[in-house]
Amino acid sequence: MSSENSADDAGYVWDVVVVGAGPAGASAAYAAAVAGRSVLLLEKAELPRYKTCGGGIIGPSRDALPPGFELPLRDRVHAVTFSLDGKFTRTRRSRQMLFGLINRPEFDQQLVEHAQKAGAELRTGVTVARVEQHGPEVPDRRTVAVVLQGGETLLTRAVVGADGSASRIGAHVGVKLDQVDLGLEAEIPVPATVAEDWAGRVLIDWGPMPGSYGWVFPKGDTLTVGVISARGEGAATKRYLEDFIARLGLAGFEPSISSGHLTRCRSDDSPLSRGRVLVCGDAAGLLEPWTREGISFALRSGRLAGEWAVRIAEAHDAVDARRQALNYAFAIKAGLGVEMSVGRRLLQMFERRPGMFHAAITGFRPAWNAFAKITRGSTTLGELVRTHPLAGRALSAMDRQG
Repeated sequence: MSSENSADDAGYVWDVVVVGAGPAGASAAYAAAVAGRSVLLLEKAELPRYKTCGGGIIGPSRDALPPGFELPLRDRVHAVTFSLDGKFTRTRRSRQMLFGLINRPEFDQQLVEHAQKAGAELRTGVTVARVEQHGPEVPDRRTVAVVLQGGETLLTRAVVGADGSASRIGAHVGVKLDQVDLGLEAEIPVPATVAEDWAGRVLIDWGPMPGSYGWVFPKGDTLTVGVISARGEGAATKRYLEDFIARLGLAGFEPSISSGHLTRCRSDDSPLSRGRVLVCGDAAGLLEPWTREGISFALRSGRLAGEWAVRIAEAHDAVDARRQALNYAFAIKAGLGVEMSVGRRLLQMFERRPGMFHAAITGFRPAWNAFAKITRGSTTLGELVRTHPLAGRALSAMDRQG
């Protein structure tokens, strides 16, 4: 912080204000604070708070965590059972851990604590009403005004919007979303005998509606059971979850939490910035379209947003700020964007031929190996298609069939 003013002064200008303290926002705040900047992290809820999320931590998520971060793992997954709408069940095993399972409240809280240790300041229970880059609230062109719901105004050199899939900052930037899915989830406490059956193993069920699937993620004495499908199929999605739970023999147990959540994927031409404001994670519509995996996208895009927000904070004019924002967009598109475009193609094929997907992953070793490598983090969807001619050819052949 600069010496001539303190964060309590009305005229204090932060280097970076981050809106939303989920994995994307906490990562952005950490990255900007580690660079030695004054960072304010705003969160509308009180922490820790529940989020509808399977809580799978795949390799790319692990690799994007701050140094020294101890994952609060509830289980380590070494086996995956696949089924096709409850039929043709087959389990594949791996000697190495495939991925870890966490509870979001403690995971998110720990990420925020890392950001705070790095120097970020946290304010909870505050809702951002709007962001202004011009007008009477804004003293000069290097400053952005973040207006809170009570009318208080915070001044900053750069803003990172990480306020989730119904993002106000996303609306300010003009984020365009083209794929919206409904996820429904139940946290089901189970007796020890049932928990033992699931330890170290997850279930993935390819569902009855196009593009839908269900999952069981064990977390000690609780099973996280969920399904996801395209929005607009609310009643069918709810029925799928009920049938899925009944089929698993879990209908007799009372869920401690039942929740729903809309996931939204950005369209290809959606902006990632406007002026001195960047968006990342769900607020930018960044997630893998086929699996709708969002934690690794949140962590990776959040870190990039934090690093580039520092450069925008240092930019002396609109041209320089715009150049840094474009560099941020390029970094996102070159990595996560490539993965999203492969995921989109996979989803289209999966919607048409779920049986073929199931047969490949349960009966064709290279397909299982690819799944294992992606979840472990030794490769990504984008790298796989680029480096394995067979994967690229298979995608192209399926595209042609479509």
